Amino acid sequence: MTSTSRGKKNAQRVLALIFWLIVWQLAASAIGHDLLLVSPVKVIKILISQVQEAEFWATVAHSFARIVSGFLLAIVTGVFLAVISAGHGIIRALLAPFFSVVKSIPVASFIILVLIWAGSNTLSVVISFLMVLPILYTNVLQGFMQTDRKLLEMAKVFRIGLRKKLYAIYIPGVLPYFSAGCKLGLGLCWKSGIAAEVIGLPDGSIGEKLYQAKIFLSTGELFSWTIVIILISSLFERFFFRLLGYIERRAVFTAPVSDNSDNK
Repeated sequence: MTSTSRGKKNAQRVLALIFWLIVWQLAASAIGHDLLLVSPVKVIKILISQVQEAEFWATVAHSFARIVSGFLLAIVTGVFLAVISAGHGIIRALLAPFFSVVKSIPVASFIILVLIWAGSNTLSVVISFLMVLPILYTNVLQGFMQTDRKLLEMAKVFRIGLRKKLYAIYIPGVLPYFSAGCKLGLGLCWKSGIAAEVIGLPDGSIGEKLYQAKIFLSTGELFSWTIVIILISSLFERFFFRLLGYIERRAVFTAPVSDNSDNK
């Protein structure tokens, strides 16, 4: 993407944001009741007041650390299980019922079960992990299964080593599926993680703040914390995919040119 097209795309995003802020402001003015719909101006004022407090940053750090931990743990576990399943049909068959059950059970049921088994402190970690794991596993496994068989046969004929196959065949083939799984998983982990906090009410979490805003009918704080969730999830997603792109480029540039020692 050229700098001109990137700048044009960013300008369109800014204009779209301004448009919806204006619509929000007009709707709030038309309703005229903060309890039903608070204006964006008042929400921004509340947000500015919140960011000046140490408690705000502690709350953000608490929820961020737990939800992201669940997401990263799901990545590691999902990729590991997918690699094993890709090479062993029996493992694939054993795991299929488990992931089918996980995908079909409502998030609320998982939240209640985890509250009974583990308590509220690790609730958002476990829920984020369980919601993302099936997505990562399924996507990465599909990437392995869709790997070009002709390329694998050619690599076998020419006795290409495992390292070369990994860099030249598997990583390029699986990476698009992995990226798609991460994109889906990132959105889901924040939704499910915050929902778990609202129900479980762990001390010092964003979910607890949202619940308190509901109890005290503070629509402004409800909106401000919602904006915080959107911002931190968007920033983390941007950072994560930039890091993923960097790792991908490093993998390509550091791919072994000569791999005679690996040839079997």
